[in-house]
Amino acid sequence: MNRFCSIFNQLLQLFPRDQFQRTVREHRAERHARGFTCWGQFVAMLFCQLGKAHSLREICGGLASCEGKLTHLGIQRAPNRSTLAYANEHRPWQLYEAIFYHLLERCRQVSGKGQKFRFKNKLISIDTTIIELCASLFDWSQFVCTKGAVKLHLLLDHDGYLPSFAVVTDRWTSDIEVARRLQFQPGSIVVFDRGYADFAWFDRLTERGVYFVTRTKADWNIKVKEKRAVRRELGERVHAVVRLGRGRHGGGRHLFRLIELQVEGLDEPLVLLTNHMDLAPRTIGDIFKERWQIELFFKAIKQNLRIKTFVGTSANALKVQIWTALIAMLILRFLQLKSRWKWSLSNLVALLRMNLFVHRDLWQWLDDPFSVLPPLPQPIQAQLNFH
Repeated sequence: MNRFCSIFNQLLQLFPRDQFQRTVREHRAERHARGFTCWGQFVAMLFCQLGKAHSLREICGGLASCEGKLTHLGIQRAPNRSTLAYANEHRPWQLYEAIFYHLLERCRQVSGKGQKFRFKNKLISIDTTIIELCASLFDWSQFVCTKGAVKLHLLLDHDGYLPSFAVVTDRWTSDIEVARRLQFQPGSIVVFDRGYADFAWFDRLTERGVYFVTRTKADWNIKVKEKRAVRRELGERVHAVVRLGRGRHGGGRHLFRLIELQVEGLDEPLVLLTNHMDLAPRTIGDIFKERWQIELFFKAIKQNLRIKTFVGTSANALKVQIWTALIAMLILRFLQLKSRWKWSLSNLVALLRMNLFVHRDLWQWLDDPFSVLPPLPQPIQAQLNFH
C-alpha cells in the first residue's frame, strides 16, 4: 500500500529546496541567523495563511501541536514567538517576492487560456486595493489622525486569473505613478478604471503597441473627429473616433475610439475609451466587464487569507505577510487548475485547512475529496506453535 506524507508537505514540494536556497543566498536573507532558517520562517508564514492563524501564538502553537510531523516539513521544531517575530521584522521581504515569481512561472504552465474571447491578445487588468491599518500600531503608515493604510497594486492575468505583478506602497502613492513604471508586452490589452487617467500615458501605451480599455470622465476634453455607424439593437449608442484635447490630464497625440453602450443591469450607459481600432464595440464592452475579475480577486484574498490583520507591526513584517498571502493564492489557483473537481475557492481553503496534516495523496484528494479511504491492513502476528 502506498504511503504519503502530509498534504502540507506535498504543497511545500511545489517549492524546490535547491531553488529556494539559491534565492536565500541571492538576498543574503540568512545573515546573522541563529539556527532559525528562512525555510522554517517560510513554513511558519505559509501555515499562517493556509491554517488561518490569527497571531504568532497560533502559528507557533499550531505547529508545535504537530511536533511529531514537523520533520516532514523540513524543520525540526516549531519556532518561538520572539524568534519568528524577529525574523519577520529583519529578514528581507524581497525573498518572498522572488518566491512568488518562481511559483508564478510554474502556474502559467498549467493555466491555459482562461478568457472567453476570440482574439489572441493577452488580457490584463490593473487595479489597487487599500488595506487599512491601526495608526497607533502601524505608526509608519499613518495618513490621518487615527488611521493608517497601505496600497496593494496588482496586475491580474486573465489566462487562469493569476496575479502577475504586485507592489505594496504607502497610502499616498497614486495609482498612475505605479502604472507608468510597468512594461507590457506589445499586443496586450490592459483594462483599468478612471483612477489611471493620464493622456500622456495613453499615448505611450499606443506607441508601444499596447492596447487599453478604460472608462471616461466627465471633465475630459474630447474632440470628435469621425462618427461611425451604431447598432442600436446591440445597445450601441455612440461610436466615434476622437482626440483627447488639452486639460488637467494632459493632451493626446493619437486618435482613439469612444464607445457608449447601454449595458443590462446598469442605469447609466457605459462610456469607454480604447486605442484598439478594430474590435467590435460589444467586444470592447465585454472586455471592460472582465475587469470585475480583479475586484473579485481582492475580495477573495481578503476573505480567505490573512491580509487584513497582521502578526507583525513593522513595514517589513507586513510585506512578508502580504507576499505570503499572494503565494498562498497562487497555490490555491494551481490546485484549482490541476484538479478535476470543481472547487470553489472558499471550499478549497476551508477543507485544505482541515486536512493540512492528513497523510494522503494530495492529487487524489483534490480530484475526489470525499472518497472513503480503505482501512490500513492489520499487522499479522505470528502464532507460536507448540509441539
